[in-house]
Amino acid sequence: MAELAEREQTPGQADPQRRVRAGLPGWLTIGIPAVAAFAIAGFDLSGPSLWRDEAYTKDAINRSVSHLFSLLGHTDAVHGAYYLLMHFVAEVIGTSDAALRFPSLCAMTVAAACTAAIGRRAAMLAGSGWPAATGLLSGLLFAATPYMTYYAQMARSYAFVTMFATIASYLLLRAATEGGWRWWSGYAVAVAFTGLFNTFGLLILPAHALTLLAVPRASAWLGRVAMPWLIAAAASVAVLVPLLLVSFHQRGQISWLGKPSMTTINTLVRDFAGSRTLVIPVGLLAAGGIAAGIMDSRGRRLSPAAIALPWLIVPPVILLAVSRVKPVYSERYVEFCLPALAILVAAGLVGLARLVATTPLGQAAWAPSALILAMLAALLISPQHAIRLSSTRPDNLRLASQIVAGHEQPGDVVFYLPDDMYVLGTGYPAPFDKLRNIGLAQSPIASATLTGRELRSPAELASRFTDVKRVWVVTGMGNGKFPTPTSAVDKEMLALIADADLHIVDRWQAGEVMLTLYG
Repeated sequence: MAELAEREQTPGQADPQRRVRAGLPGWLTIGIPAVAAFAIAGFDLSGPSLWRDEAYTKDAINRSVSHLFSLLGHTDAVHGAYYLLMHFVAEVIGTSDAALRFPSLCAMTVAAACTAAIGRRAAMLAGSGWPAATGLLSGLLFAATPYMTYYAQMARSYAFVTMFATIASYLLLRAATEGGWRWWSGYAVAVAFTGLFNTFGLLILPAHALTLLAVPRASAWLGRVAMPWLIAAAASVAVLVPLLLVSFHQRGQISWLGKPSMTTINTLVRDFAGSRTLVIPVGLLAAGGIAAGIMDSRGRRLSPAAIALPWLIVPPVILLAVSRVKPVYSERYVEFCLPALAILVAAGLVGLARLVATTPLGQAAWAPSALILAMLAALLISPQHAIRLSSTRPDNLRLASQIVAGHEQPGDVVFYLPDDMYVLGTGYPAPFDKLRNIGLAQSPIASATLTGRELRSPAELASRFTDVKRVWVVTGMGNGKFPTPTSAVDKEMLALIADADLHIVDRWQAGEVMLTLYG
């Protein structure tokens, strides 16, 4: 079916399409976006400071495998596969900022290549013109997206979720149109890995279910497409049941999430588009891609829109809807849907060129699309620059570390308020390690936690508060305000500072990190 779709051409498009295929073979259609993604996201890879989630990664992967498994039994099981992978990667390339982010960069590079492959094959299946152009533009548009750069330059698992989601989507197209357990087995494995690196990645399954409804309903559709997909989907979920159960028991980790609002949706739309300025042009082009998919159906309803539209819409809608009852939505959990937008926009650009090709301006079919591409490129320069700034991350742990290094003195005490703010000192730990942490009862490794355990006895804290001349209080609240202590130990620490007649010497802000020095 795929080969037949590639051969079929609409009147007036045979020669241009043949020239595109001859001048741009499939490997180049995939390779150019991959190189572009690696170059764009790789530029200034270590520029932005690590933030607290990346500090969690750095802390976790520096532990032994046995200590890492002990940690995952208490917390962060959802990131377990990523931590294990990064543990072994770090043994080879280290834990510098660039080294920590390099695997994410590679994952996004693969995702860009797969996005191009999906766009090309979906256009071929639709029988539309210029499938190579659709694929090339899909991959390049994804590579140019600032949000792609953001997660390619982050030492967290989300780039891997995106990579496996694109692999699964490509394999779905192959399996649904060609059949054979080779493709369905590969699809099941790819979906399982998508969920393994983040359980919310399994939301790709309901999106794919809608895509399969666009497969032509031949008499053998149920046995050749629907049943194999159900088996593959069930298998991919079944192997993840232990992880799903552990993650459910650790659901308190996302208790910080709030109910979504219109601002939440507006932020998602803006970030996916690249900037507020790009929302309208990107939206119009995506709508054009949907329209092109409808026009191309002609009984063969698989098209770029058929794979991309459910992928783009279904996971965010499900999470947003569920979050009205129980908050589970975070933008990072649906980042794997970004390639779908790139495919729709690419289909819109190619659809515009095909439309112009049917007019007297046919010889200049690509002129309007090229002009729009140039405009998009110009409008993406500023967002691409901005996304590399440390200010786009919640915390600037590098600056916080530099502040401590520049002002610490022998004998200084440090106190983290609340105790889970201990992570703020682990991104660049050297200056913080020189401070006496008198509130720590158990280290993170000894307690098999990410942040260690704080003392529970105010009296014991008071007994440790000896010969104290200066105290660093480290906190990191999103509202930029000094937090109100809630635990007895936190209240005791501030009382001890007051009783010792220590006053605020200085206060610094490094993103959401607040450093207060008492002396």
